[in-house]
Amino acid sequence: MIGIHALVRNWWALAIRGIAAILFGILAIVFPGATWLALLFLFGAYAFVDGIFALVLALRAVEAHERWWPLALEGLAGLVIGIITFFEPRATAFALYVTIAAWAILTGILEIVAAVRLRRHLEDELLLMIGGIASILFGILMVIVPPVGLLVVVWLVGIYAILFGILLLWLALRLRRLAQLS
Repeated sequence: MIGIHALVRNWWALAIRGIAAILFGILAIVFPGATWLALLFLFGAYAFVDGIFALVLALRAVEAHERWWPLALEGLAGLVIGIITFFEPRATAFALYVTIAAWAILTGILEIVAAVRLRRHLEDELLLMIGGIASILFGILMVIVPPVGLLVVVWLVGIYAILFGILLLWLALRLRRLAQLS
């Protein structure tokens, strides 16, 4: 099972992930005229940082002898996508659209897995599941609707990141309250 105790003790890591997502989304929306390369590096940095914090949560789950692999896979996916983006920006520019869609779908699946496990410990806990569903829907939307321009892609990514960040912050605050009760 995903480590409920590790998540509760490390609620702040989810909060930092949420803040990073919101900041990334705001930057993407406020500066739509920025070059595609700038978006690549912003996305690469976000995926890399998100991967680091997911790995931190996985390590905490290992320490607590709890299921860690979904968080580790999510973290590794973020790190790999971030590294590829930094070292092959031109090649990645061509594939970024598909990369973001695949990352959103994979992250969404892993978040739903985590949410199912987490619901056994928190009543009516749907925030992570909603985030997972939103991630999957966003990825599918990107596959079905080809980009009509860089502005649309930037805004879609920005809106997704902001909404996902808000959901992560909301979950982090609920986990913090649970930690205070323990």
